[in-house]
Amino acid sequence: MLEMPSRVAGGHELRNNIVVKTATRSEDLRTRDLVARTILETGPSTAVTLAERLEITPAGIRRHLDALIADGILEEREPHLRSARTRGRPSKVFVMSDKGRAQFEHSYDDLAVSALKYLAGHGGDHLVTGFAKQRAEEIYRKGAPVVAESRNRAGALAKFLSSEGYAAEAHPHQSGVEICQHHCPIAHVAAEFPQLCEEETKAFAKLLGSHVQRLATIAHGDGVCTTYIPQVNTPQLRQKSNSNPQSKRRTKR
Repeated sequence: MLEMPSRVAGGHELRNNIVVKTATRSEDLRTRDLVARTILETGPSTAVTLAERLEITPAGIRRHLDALIADGILEEREPHLRSARTRGRPSKVFVMSDKGRAQFEHSYDDLAVSALKYLAGHGGDHLVTGFAKQRAEEIYRKGAPVVAESRNRAGALAKFLSSEGYAAEAHPHQSGVEICQHHCPIAHVAAEFPQLCEEETKAFAKLLGSHVQRLATIAHGDGVCTTYIPQVNTPQLRQKSNSNPQSKRRTKR
């Protein structure tokens, strides 16, 4: 006669195992959502940076990153080096993919693209350009009070853009300043209609009182939107130049 096992898992124990697995999966999903949102808000990040910021073990963050890459939410890329001070091979960075960014969009991209296509098809491209200019004017209207009150105009503009959902930051770069927007709520629309980016850039120049240059855009597949402001053209330096007595004397002649 065969002996039965001394202990057989009962229904209650099996249910507990299911609950534990479900809870673990739910926690993993919440953590992966947090990892993705962190990259969306702060831009391209290394695994080490993410682990420190979110207080997750290196092995744990790597597991979540691998899962997000497998799901097409993130992409792994070579870093954009800003200086030659980095020694050795730089760590790769993780950036939000188009699919991942689409999951965090709060605007009606498809409806906006359809509407602009209708305008272009029934009235001409000048209507789309007119809409882009009107949007840029709204950015200027809302941002002007914020930027005008600050001595650090680039930093103020970045702060304003962040409040509008662009996750922007400003930092010195070479002989000027770069403003990096790590998120763009209208990226998919701007990919179809680049006039939106062009007029937005003009609004930045108007807000800063300086020539600016767009180096990269999310709409064109770059990891961030990057705008360069030459330091020599900043309003502060122009004002200092105009207040120079020698400059005034030369002007009178």
